[in-house]
Amino acid sequence: MLLSDTRYRSITFQVIALVLLVTAIWYLGSNLAANLRAAGLNISFQFLGNPAGYDINQTLIPYTSQSSNLQAAWVGIINTLLVSFLACLTATLFGVVAGVLRLSNNWLVRKLMAGYVEIFRNIPVLIWILIIYTIMTAAMPAPSAFRGDDPASSMMLGSFAFTNRGVYIPGPVWGAGSMFVVATFIASIIGVFAYRRYATKLLYDTGRLLPMLWPSVAILLLPTIVVFFIMGMPIGLDYPALKGFNFQGGIQIGAPLIALWFALSIYTGAFIAENVRAGIQAVSRGQSEAAAALGLRPGRVMNLVVLPQALRVIIPPLISNYLNITKNSSLAILVGYADITATLGGITLNQTGRAIECVVLLMLFYLVISLGISMVMNVYNNATKLKER
Repeated sequence: MLLSDTRYRSITFQVIALVLLVTAIWYLGSNLAANLRAAGLNISFQFLGNPAGYDINQTLIPYTSQSSNLQAAWVGIINTLLVSFLACLTATLFGVVAGVLRLSNNWLVRKLMAGYVEIFRNIPVLIWILIIYTIMTAAMPAPSAFRGDDPASSMMLGSFAFTNRGVYIPGPVWGAGSMFVVATFIASIIGVFAYRRYATKLLYDTGRLLPMLWPSVAILLLPTIVVFFIMGMPIGLDYPALKGFNFQGGIQIGAPLIALWFALSIYTGAFIAENVRAGIQAVSRGQSEAAAALGLRPGRVMNLVVLPQALRVIIPPLISNYLNITKNSSLAILVGYADITATLGGITLNQTGRAIECVVLLMLFYLVISLGISMVMNVYNNATKLKER
């Protein structure tokens, strides 16, 4: 009955396939363990608790050379997530702008965007990283150029210093009550999205058009400013200043981070631009003509009619682009940026000799991050796709 009855046949084959798969994985695992024992190797992760013994040039959490290898791995993970997040944001911005402008009626703008896409996507991202890093380190002035009564270089607006070691910007100083200001700002961001969603729904339901720009700016800024002054201005700024051989204070954005961030952004942005162009062209031209016939301005037509429908085509390949940014960030070791590949998969692996353990942890990290990005984007994709009856 399990083979002849159509109600149970498919289940039977799936169970058999599952048993065979588990058996194959068990055989390969046991064979690997036997070969490792024969070679005198044992799988152990105790090395993660040993002192790392090396310095890291950029850290977002406390770390010294006497910190554990696990702490060094956490530094690398956070650095990887930082550059991946920043690159995803800016690549999306570049891609959307370039994709829309590729369809512009202006011949010059259209050809310039086409040139951007063809140049940047057809040259490996590795070369772009090297080019931008070379420009950063060779063309930018050294910190010593800012010294003296008549310096060769000066800080922009007295607060921003662009050097061959990186960019120095003012950093926040958190005082008592600053968390209330931050919480208000986060709530204001949520309020902006809620207002815009309400305004769009009202437009679709009743045809009444509410202003978008000024209410959004007011919701975003006014509550935060009010709470900032009520709490006694608890957030200040720490400005960078040249002390000794380098700038001190503020926030340093290192040259390796800038090179990797910008290269990933402009490279992946060229691919996203083509996805955006394909999504817009997938929307019937009659949609734009009907919206224009109702009196909507071109900007409103793009924001309210074309792009919402184009997202159904744009989002699936956009997920792959975000995954590529995360995985391409492993090229950071080329310019000395301490991501997870440079720390756990590089220095820690070479010092401890635990190649199998380090590689397994490295693979597990990229797998978890990639699955997380896919899950979040697929949820958004399901929210934007056509709802079938």
